[in-house]
Amino acid sequence: MEMDERKLRILQAIIDDYITTAVPVGSRTISKKYGIGGLSSATIRNEMSDLEELGYLDQPHTSAGRVPSLKAYRLYVEKLLHGTPKLPQDAVEQLLHHFDNRTRQVEDVIRSAAQAISDVTRYTAVVTAPQAEAPRVRHIQFVPVSEGVALMVLVTDAGIVRDNVIRVDALLTAEDLFEIGRMLTAELQGLTVEESRARLAELSTRYSEHRAMFEDVVDVVDRAETKEVMVGGRSNILHYPEYSDAEKARAVLSVLDKREKIMQLMRSAPQMVFTIRIGEETGMPETSNCSVVTMNYRIGNETTGTIGVIGPTRMDYARVIPVLDYMGRALGKLMGVRGRPGAGKSE
Repeated sequence: MEMDERKLRILQAIIDDYITTAVPVGSRTISKKYGIGGLSSATIRNEMSDLEELGYLDQPHTSAGRVPSLKAYRLYVEKLLHGTPKLPQDAVEQLLHHFDNRTRQVEDVIRSAAQAISDVTRYTAVVTAPQAEAPRVRHIQFVPVSEGVALMVLVTDAGIVRDNVIRVDALLTAEDLFEIGRMLTAELQGLTVEESRARLAELSTRYSEHRAMFEDVVDVVDRAETKEVMVGGRSNILHYPEYSDAEKARAVLSVLDKREKIMQLMRSAPQMVFTIRIGEETGMPETSNCSVVTMNYRIGNETTGTIGVIGPTRMDYARVIPVLDYMGRALGKLMGVRGRPGAGKSE
């Protein structure tokens, strides 16, 4: 038994219907709603039996209709990725609405991007900030907060800002802190995190009176290598009947509360623009009933980030893929450089 064109058309109709309704699909539904080549309900029922035998459909109950299997979704997305669907203009306008303030602060841009993607797709969105393989220090500044305490602001060459409250000598004035910031900028500008750490060790010896302060500076510099992650629509997952079971919902939400697990979900194949993981392909028991679609985007030649969507396995892939494709391009423009165009294949 082989997968022919007729079976493909019936399978696509079943997937499209199940994505919309989350209700098992019967042969009469396909016959009435989709009118595939004038096929009768009985003929469609026979084809559905064949599709079940081939592993593309599951039957939850003997008297119920069929639902697509993970194998069916994999076939469906592979077909979609041969040509990224065009994003409707209303969706484009909805995405752009989130960026009317024309902000250039990287954290604000990725926060807006995560919210925009979640609003348009109605799934949970994750965006990681672009970052070079080895981020370099661009600028350091200290702002006095109270006696013995200052806010340190670190800016990297990728435009990422890190700030943290640190200890300083209680006798240091605002002018003193300004001069120390200017000195550290001159000493560390253009250095990687590892190089900066070594230089700061030297400076701690030279300026022993500021040793405690420089120890805190090292901690802030170390954080420059940590990718910023923004999650949009965290609770969107609860809108889908698949997660009406409290345990399933709690499992997925527990992943979204842990940065390391989010980063694991967002891993992408570097040679591909899109990576799509369905069900157990996500690599986590907590998300075995989810799909994760991610896309790499690029700012310039070195700095890269990832955008993605987490939702049920019956995700509306035909909408998600063009949304991510458009946003990946838009992020490059919003950050001052055109993003990398094009669509790739999934894993």
